[in-house]
Amino acid sequence: MTRAWILPMLSVLCGSAVAAGQLLRGSPVAAAALLLVLVLLAVWNSPLMFPKAIGALEAQRRSAVDGRPVVFWRAGCKYCLRLRIRLGRGARRAHWVDIWRDPAGAAVVRAANGGDETVPTVVVAGEPHVNPDSAWVRQQLPPV
Repeated sequence: MTRAWILPMLSVLCGSAVAAGQLLRGSPVAAAALLLVLVLLAVWNSPLMFPKAIGALEAQRRSAVDGRPVVFWRAGCKYCLRLRIRLGRGARRAHWVDIWRDPAGAAVVRAANGGDETVPTVVVAGEPHVNPDSAWVRQQLPPV
């Protein structure tokens, strides 16, 4: 299990324990509602909210060919999640690199941010942009 799944798994486990307690107290509706909320929270904080991640080298190669931005992100980052949500369906038109799964991606981000792993970092035409405005990123995406 990678770091990206620790928070979602803890959310589900804690939710299951609290829901079981509610169920034993005779409150099945409260148990179901609580479990549903915590499962949704787990999905919200998981890699499932993001397009399929690829390696940094492959993303850079593809970006050189098609001109699409490369978005470096990590699970659990509220700024990455905000960017992902604000891009909506357009997020699929960028190349996404999970820096927790790809050491080369983490190295690119550190090189762009003075040694820090600050995400989201979006690279367009070889130029890194740290935590850019989602409207600007949307303008960098190719048309549908």
